[in-house]
Amino acid sequence: MRAHEKENKQSIKIVDILKEHWERFLQIYGEKIPEDMRESVIEAVEKAIKCGDPKYGYAEYICTNCTGSEKKKVAFTCKSRFCNRCGKVYIEKWVEKQTERILEIGHRHMVFTVPEELRVMFYRNRDWLKDLSDKAAEVIQYWYREKGRKRGYEVGAIAVIHTFGRDLKFNPHVHVLVTEGAIDKNKIWKGVGFIPYDYLRKAWQKVLLDWLKQKYPESTRIKEQINRLYKQYQKGFYVYAERRMKSAKGAAKYIGRYLARPAIAEYRILEYDGERVRFWYEDHETHERKEEELGVLEFIGRLIYHIPKKNFKMVRRYGLYRRDMNKLAQKIIGLWNWVNRKANVIKRPKQSRAKSWKERMEEAFGKNPLKCPCCGQEMELWRIWHYKYGTIWSFEKDGVIYFEEKEKKKRNGRDRRSTAGLGASLRRTEEGNLLQLSLSEMWV
Repeated sequence: MRAHEKENKQSIKIVDILKEHWERFLQIYGEKIPEDMRESVIEAVEKAIKCGDPKYGYAEYICTNCTGSEKKKVAFTCKSRFCNRCGKVYIEKWVEKQTERILEIGHRHMVFTVPEELRVMFYRNRDWLKDLSDKAAEVIQYWYREKGRKRGYEVGAIAVIHTFGRDLKFNPHVHVLVTEGAIDKNKIWKGVGFIPYDYLRKAWQKVLLDWLKQKYPESTRIKEQINRLYKQYQKGFYVYAERRMKSAKGAAKYIGRYLARPAIAEYRILEYDGERVRFWYEDHETHERKEEELGVLEFIGRLIYHIPKKNFKMVRRYGLYRRDMNKLAQKIIGLWNWVNRKANVIKRPKQSRAKSWKERMEEAFGKNPLKCPCCGQEMELWRIWHYKYGTIWSFEKDGVIYFEEKEKKKRNGRDRRSTAGLGASLRRTEEGNLLQLSLSEMWV
């Protein structure tokens, strides 16, 4: 067995594979990364490699009660969706935020797929993924508007784009969370149980192929391919539309799972010997467990397929979930729920705030990560250091401002977090703090 080989699957980390082989991958295959994607891919991978390493930046805490003898460094994390560790935090924050927007009504989960023959087009043209999301929403909106043509129905939909299949190959598809009903032009809510499955498949096929024809209006080859696809898929393109969720919060959590899910969870990696990676996945059609073994560079190549362009929106909102309509929809559905359930109070969405790193650690491990192991007192922020900019905050320089603001908040009964209100250039909003920038625990 080689020194690299790891028998315990829990110890196999994707970041370790990247650290060992990324430079070699770039040397051999760097030029094959699509030019318009190259910068985004390299930045995402290098962020993941540096994630949680204190030599790239950290916040240092000391115990003032122990005269500074007890110290702790909290390394900065990358906050990238590509990173297996940070992706989980990203999802948690997103779900917390959605509880303000999600409508307290039943939802359905739908998945709109792309036939294998068309996938390569989306790989070469990543901006088309936005169109894929828009067209899926169009299929849903059209059905509601036709059903209530005189009533002007408006449905709500949240779409999340995915580009990977369970075997890591490029397989673009759209997960859509759809309200089971719509609001009409008179601001009245109308519940609707489901959209016919046959309609979804055939409408999705027509909308997608009409869009493709518009992209290549003069191409004979594309017209021939479109004709072949109609003959080959006579029942339409596959759409999954069975999952129903009654709870609004449950719906937000469910769709959140797809938002920043890594291409492969690390527990699925069975073996890595330094040159080859073996992993398992569940076949979508047979539901049987399958195993696949790839050379390490091919494995990395499949991972980076799925890194989106920088600033590309993987989540899009339509209809009742548009920003300009969501507040009104909340009020209308809140009133509808009150009338139909005879509730005593109309529930309004609670204002959520993102949990701090300290709160997440306490929730996960049941202990305060900033508690001094010697005396039990909570440690204080002493220094913030970044490998490019050096010391960007220190107690000696900014501590007076920090403690003045901290004491003021205590007097006002608003001391929400121990590190809130940093001074100078690092001052955040009232609820913001530096711990939001350093999300992983690192003892040095």
